[in-house]
Amino acid sequence: MRTLYFDCFSGISGDMVIGALIDAGADPVQMEEELKKLNMDEEYNLSWGKVVKNGITSTKFDVILTSKSDQTHEHSHSHELEHSHGHSHSHELEHSHGHSHSHEHEHRHGHSHSHSHGHEHSLGHEHNHSHVPHSHPGSRTYKQIVEAINEANFNESVANMSLAIFKKIGEAEGHIHGLPLEKVHFHEVGAVDSIIDIIGAAILIDQLGIESVQSSAIPTGSGHIHIDHGIYPVPAPATLEILKGVPIASNDIRSELATPTGAAIAAVLAGNFGSLPPMTVESIGYGAGTKTFENHPNVLRVIIGETQ
Repeated sequence: MRTLYFDCFSGISGDMVIGALIDAGADPVQMEEELKKLNMDEEYNLSWGKVVKNGITSTKFDVILTSKSDQTHEHSHSHELEHSHGHSHSHELEHSHGHSHSHEHEHRHGHSHSHSHGHEHSLGHEHNHSHVPHSHPGSRTYKQIVEAINEANFNESVANMSLAIFKKIGEAEGHIHGLPLEKVHFHEVGAVDSIIDIIGAAILIDQLGIESVQSSAIPTGSGHIHIDHGIYPVPAPATLEILKGVPIASNDIRSELATPTGAAIAAVLAGNFGSLPPMTVESIGYGAGTKTFENHPNVLRVIIGETQ
C-alpha cells in the first residue's frame, strides 16, 4: 500500500505540507492548474523553491496575496481565528506576507525571481493584515467554502479530503466560540492562502497516489501567543481542539509549532499515529517553515513508500 508518513519533528503547517510534498516529487504546476478551478487565482500568486534550513535542503512554498484579494500587505499579527474589524489583530493563519525574508524561488507564474517577501507561516508566526474596516476581506463562511469546493469539480478524493479538513477546523472554531458550524466565519482559515494550503495539499496527495497516511505524534511547542482576547498558551485553543484524540509530543521549543491548518491535515488524514511504519521508502521530502531554530531544522519531513 502506498503510504505517506508525516514526520513532524518540528511541527506541521499547511505550507510545510505542500513544500514537503513538492520536495518529494509532486508536481506543483499541475496543482496550480487544478487550483484555478476555484476561480480565485486573481487573488494570489504561488511560489516555491529551495532553501537550506540548518543544513537541510528543503522546499519553501508561499502564497503571495495580490491586491485583488482585498487585503493590504501590512501584516503583523499573531494567530487565532477571530478578529476585530479594521484593526491589527491576531490570527492563526499560515502565511504572513510582505516582510523581508529573502530566498530564491524557482517559480512564480513563469518568471524566475529571487524575491524578498518573508512569510511567517507556521511556527510561531506573527502577522498582521490591515483589513478594510467591516468588509471582512478574505473572509468566507464555512458554507461558502463548501460551495466553492463542490462547484470546482475536483475529483472525489480531492473534494472529500478538502471538505473533511475544513469541517474539522470549522467544528473546532464553532466549539470554542459557541457557534454552530454553519455560522462559523472563516476570517483567517477562510482567507485565500489557507484555502490554497488545504486544497493544494489534497491535490498533491491525490496526485502522488497515496493510499494511506500515517503520522508521528504532533509537537505543538510551548510558550504563549498574543491573540485578540489576550495572551494565550501554546497550543492555541483552535489547534488544541483540532488535536483532540491525536497524540501530542512534548518538546521545549518556546514557539508555536503546529498551526490549525497543519493540525487539521494530520488529524483528518492520518489513520495512525506513531513511529515510522515498516516500509520500502521510495521518496523523501522536506518542507521548510519560516522560523529558524538553533539546534534543529524547522522542516516537516514526509516519507513515501510501500507498506504491507
